[in-house]
This record gives sequence, structure tokens and C-alpha cells, in this order.
Amino acid sequence: MTTLKKGDKAPNFTGLDQDGNTHTLENYKGKKLVVFFYPKASTPGCTAEACDLRDNYERFQANNYAILGVSADSAKRQANFIVKNELPFPLLADEDKSVIEAFGVWGPKKFMGKEYDGIHRTTFVIDENGIIDEVIEKVKTKAHAEQILK
Repeated sequence: MTTLKKGDKAPNFTGLDQDGNTHTLENYKGKKLVVFFYPKASTPGCTAEACDLRDNYERFQANNYAILGVSADSAKRQANFIVKNELPFPLLADEDKSVIEAFGVWGPKKFMGKEYDGIHRTTFVIDENGIIDEVIEKVKTKAHAEQILK
């Protein structure tokens, strides 16, 4: 789906989180950044993925990682997702899909025989200098931290 690959410069994104705070790639210079895209807040797979990252959050912090979740959900829905699951990282409410499209994760999907456009569950690991270190397209929702921290 995405044309971005390891070694590419990460898109210089700007997005608002659940509290209306602005996040840009520049904000994370000097840190490794995990940007995980998920289809919809509070659905079973997305909850499993976010909670796995939450449960390993201290390991991420100890290794100089920041985590940022992104979906096309509203800020209110993202805020509810955070509160309900005690997520310690911000979630971008990318309703205009500007960040989603910058990373190339919007496109045709199939579910139960129906075709539609949606977000492809994809994670980008970006190094301290804004270069993509890894693109994970086959996300294991219940063991995603292991895929990243290996």
C-alpha cells in the first residue's frame, strides 16, 4: 500500500491530537518515533494493538521512543479511547486524512467480501533524524511491541 520504505525521509506531518495539541515530525527530533496507523478507535483489533503498546510503554521510553497513534476518528472519539484504555501516548484525530495520506496508508480494502476505502493498519518506526527505520505492514495486534522492540 504505502510507497514509503526503510531509508526514506519520513513525511513532515502536522496533526492535532485528542486535546487539540499540534504534533509535527520536528517535535520528535532526537527521539525514535513509532507512528502507528489504525482503522478505528475502540474496535477489538485496534484496542488490542494500542493496549499492547501501552503495556510496553516503559520499555519504549527506556529505549528513547515516543509513540503516536493515528486514525481518522474525531478528537472526542480518540479522547474516549485514551481514557477507556489508559493510553499514555497521544492519538492524532486525522479527520481530513492529511497525515494518513502523507504516509500512504489510505486505500482500497476488503472485509467480508465488501470493498471500500480505509486505513491500512501500518506502523512506521522513524529514527532520531526523521528517517524511516522500519515499515511494519503485517501488524500483530497482540504482540506489536515485540515487532518493534525485537
